[in-house]
This record gives sequence, C-alpha cells and structure tokens, in this order.
Amino acid sequence: MSQLIGAHVSTAGGTEKAMKRASDIGANAIQIFSGSPRFWKRKKLSEIPTDKLFSEQKQYAVKEIYIHALYLANLATDKPELVEKSVNALKYDLSFSSHIKAKGVIVHVGSHQGRGWESVRNDVANRIKEILDDTPKDSIFLIENSAGQKGKVNSDLSEIRWLIDTVGSKRLKWCLDTCHGFSAGYALSKDQQKKYKETSNGLITDEITKYKLWNDLVVIHVNDSKGKFDGGTDRHENLGEGNITSEAFKEFLSHPQVKKKPLLLEVPGLAGNGPDSENIERLQELVK
Repeated sequence: MSQLIGAHVSTAGGTEKAMKRASDIGANAIQIFSGSPRFWKRKKLSEIPTDKLFSEQKQYAVKEIYIHALYLANLATDKPELVEKSVNALKYDLSFSSHIKAKGVIVHVGSHQGRGWESVRNDVANRIKEILDDTPKDSIFLIENSAGQKGKVNSDLSEIRWLIDTVGSKRLKWCLDTCHGFSAGYALSKDQQKKYKETSNGLITDEITKYKLWNDLVVIHVNDSKGKFDGGTDRHENLGEGNITSEAFKEFLSHPQVKKKPLLLEVPGLAGNGPDSENIERLQELVK
C-alpha cells in the first residue's frame, strides 16, 4: 500500500459524515474527535451507529481512522477531580476507538504545572495503566510529543521512551507532530540542525533512532509551525507558510522509516476551516 495521507476532519452531523469530507479534499485517512474537544460530555456508544459509518468509509476509500482525545485531559495534574475526569474521558475515547475500529487515540498527556517530570512520571504511568486495563484490548493509546511549552510533559522524546517502557503494554505507542518537534528544538533536517546548533536537541530522526522509538511510532502529524525553532509554542501553520522549510520537510519525509507511516494534517487551511485539498496536494508534492 502507498503511504496514507490524511487530515483532521469534522464529524458535524454524524461521525459517518467525516468520510465524504475526507474524500472531498483528497484524503485517504482521517483524524476525528469523539465529541467536542473542549467539553467533557459524550454520547453513549450505543447512540453511535456504525453500519452507516463503515459503509461510508468503504465508499469513500478511507483506509484508516484515528481519534484525537479532548484537550481538557491532563494525566500529569495533582488535582484529584481533574485526574478522575481525564481518566474517564480517555477510557471513553479508547472505547469509542474500538467501537468504530479506529487505529488509535492520540493524546496530549498534559502538564505537570511546574512540578517537574520526575515528580509526576510515575503517576502518569499508573494512570495510563488504569486506562489500558479498563478499555477494549484492540484500542491503542498514542502519546503525542508536545511543543516544549512550560510544564507540558513529553516534549522530550526520552520521556515517551520512559513511559512506553514503564507501562509495558503493546497497546501504548506514540504519534509524532512535526510542529511540536520543531518548537521543542528538534531539527527536521541536517541544515536546520546546523543552523540552530546552539539550541538544537538534535536531528529528530536520529533521536528517534537513539531512543529506539521507530517501532512504537504509529502515525505522524505533518504540520508547519507559526512559532520559531525551539520557541515552545504550539501554533500550526499551512504547509509552506510557516518556519519549517520545504527542504526540511522533504528531507524528513524521505527518511525510510517515515515513509512507512501514515501522515495526517492538522493545519488551518487556506480559508481557516481546517485541512483542505491545497494542503493535501502540498503534502503529496513533498513526499514525491
């Protein structure tokens, strides 16, 4: 199978509606939310029919579906009520993923709010274990690398490696976001590594090799960055319009391991309505 190129699309009007929206922009893989990313409330799974969804998925040739967890979840917090809500929300998303036969749930693990990674990592690992223990065995939890914002966990790839090793489940994998990596100081090309040598955390493909993370990498978010290199900001931009050069993207996307992974766009789109056909075409050109 050739490399999958997809995008985050809306499920307004029903989950099955996302399939045609993907096809309309030329995507053959999608990422969706299970509900509003900014509210805790969710439908019962029994209220989400799958027959129409699977029919539309086949009709519009959408090969893979990924779920993005809601933004409110924080597994690194020290607030008991937020821990409980976050764990329950992520249990729902993994169950939803199983219900619609998705390939995994992509999760922003959260913020330690200044307490430091060492002080929260065991709690985070235990909470992920609880989520995996209480969800369908065919659901996959995907840790997303963060953009280096103050307090956010998993900006450093070593933290992702530690969580995967500590949790010790084949159902715990990860998702790489190019904007987040760039913003956290990982170079996407050798030229970037040389240009930003004073702040660079290394060439990202080398660092993934160093931490033996290729086999655990399931999917890649390909996003340009409005923010500067090592700037610690999570601000996505359309491909070719941000601070990651086309040359850097081409070098990264040509890596033999990267070419094996599905690629998903989370860009604003030319009209500001999310990923569009223009960005799909730009990505297709970059992977040639």
